[in-house]
Amino acid sequence: MRDHPIPPVTEPLQYRAIGVVRGLYVPADPEQLTRGAIHTADGQELEAVVLGRLLTLMRRHLDLSQPHLWVVYPRSREEGGLHLQMVGIWEPSTLAAAPEPAAAAEPAAEGEPAAEGEPAAEGEPAAPGEAAEPTAADALPEGDDYFSVRGELVFTKPETGDLVVKVRQLPRADQRPAPFKLQLRGEVPLAHLRHFVSLDLRRQGQNLTVEGLEVLAPVAKRGSRGGKDRPGKNRPSKDRGGQERAPRSDSRSGDGHQGGERPQPSAARSAVARPRR
Repeated sequence: MRDHPIPPVTEPLQYRAIGVVRGLYVPADPEQLTRGAIHTADGQELEAVVLGRLLTLMRRHLDLSQPHLWVVYPRSREEGGLHLQMVGIWEPSTLAAAPEPAAAAEPAAEGEPAAEGEPAAEGEPAAPGEAAEPTAADALPEGDDYFSVRGELVFTKPETGDLVVKVRQLPRADQRPAPFKLQLRGEVPLAHLRHFVSLDLRRQGQNLTVEGLEVLAPVAKRGSRGGKDRPGKNRPSKDRGGQERAPRSDSRSGDGHQGGERPQPSAARSAVARPRR
């Protein structure tokens, strides 16, 4: 059984955005568990949706009247604040009889390491109510509300504590994934802009705040497509045998001459003698 809900990094520049939040999940509609909010001990209501097999686990086994440690993917809302995608639960004491209770895998890199994996394993938990208080087996070294984000630093403003990290996802067969951006809090120097960074964060209210930073490598700029100056535009053409043709001149004449002035016909004409009568 894995001893941590966040799997270890397997690639040097592996994108991901994953974390854990402890709280009481309250669905917006008791008959539909897919949307709702996680109510935390600090009084926050974090907008959330339920993904994957976790929905089945919640319906069959979990006591939703008790708080749990949820494995989540963070997203930033346009109007500010956090949006969480719930993909797993970390509760070894409750799911002791289950197979490996794997936390959801992180978003992987484009091409990436960044996409999103499987939620927590389903198993037969203990009777409802037994998970009301976290046990030592359920505690994490990083504590509750810990997040790990790895991606490209695309914006930072140290004087205001604002930064943005871009995370890429693995392409799926049915759609083309779009990278997403996370708005975070922390003082990160401008020198690290356009670098791949690994961040340890802590949820504070509706924000994720940097606690640890590791700068891994600069991110190469992607070349622009097309354009008049793109390489190979003026390459000489080839004939069917693979031989290069001579470059064409812009001042061609119809008589086979290239360049220069076109020959003029002679003005003198031979006289034709008419027979005398």
